[in-house]
Amino acid sequence: MGFTDKTITCADCGKEFVFSAANQEFHASKGFTNDPKRCEECRQTRRASRDSNGNHKRKMFSAVCAKCSKQTELPFEPRLDRPVYCSECYSTIKPGR
Repeated sequence: MGFTDKTITCADCGKEFVFSAANQEFHASKGFTNDPKRCEECRQTRRASRDSNGNHKRKMFSAVCAKCSKQTELPFEPRLDRPVYCSECYSTIKPGR
């Protein structure tokens, strides 16, 4: 599949930027189907504000480890029909993670 450079207008600042053939090929190899909406500068600014702003932190849920009964926090809401494990016990159950 041959890619050619595309000129795209940034959704945030309105500045035009080039979505190069090499970047298009990289995006396709990762399975991305949409073109970028923001220029590199606006993407970096958005990423930095998201990373430094406490409003975008992942919600954590408390649970008790099914193996050692230690209190732990999870990045997902546990379901009653599935056991959950603390990170230490999980690493013994699923080695290599």
